Amino acid sequence: MPVTDDEIREKYLERAIRELNTLTRELQSCPHCPRGNLMPVLGSGHPQADIMLLKHAPLPSEIEEGVAFYGRAGGALMKSLKRLQIDPLAVYGTLCVKCPLSDASLADPACISRVVAELAIVQPKIIVVMGPDALTALNDMEIPLAHAVEPRLGEIQQMTPTIDALYVPNIDESLDEQDAKRAFWAAFRTLGDWYASQPPY
Repeated sequence: MPVTDDEIREKYLERAIRELNTLTRELQSCPHCPRGNLMPVLGSGHPQADIMLLKHAPLPSEIEEGVAFYGRAGGALMKSLKRLQIDPLAVYGTLCVKCPLSDASLADPACISRVVAELAIVQPKIIVVMGPDALTALNDMEIPLAHAVEPRLGEIQQMTPTIDALYVPNIDESLDEQDAKRAFWAAFRTLGDWYASQPPY
């Protein structure tokens, strides 16, 4: 009996969940960063999302919950996704620096490079890079077949043959001031046009 597309998708999803669980265990036992007994902040969202959101380092609310984009930034992004008619189930959010460090520059490069593993597991169609620190970290990673992403706000760029990139301001620095909010939205709304142009499954 032939295997259906749904069954194939189900198998890929099961594999992605398994691989993310393995990555989580590796992160929780990682000895590289000086985080003491605090747990790392994990990525969240759909294991096979079309859209990956990438921020540089966690805020206290994310450290407390152990989940990326928990708190104000997550709430603001959910509203923005709704405005753009993007299904939140099409999104996965993660951080370059997953350990709760007082100074993000203390993060071990080996830990930051785990984003490469997340990209390989989730296989997004686009990565939304938030702010200059996340952009520098992403461009320093050894992602197969990747071009450097330029700091051009609100412009879709091709990062690899299968992954686009969109550079936007850091969401955490865009919530308290009107001009900063406007600048974030002006860049982020490009994602809505990109999403609307994607072919259905």
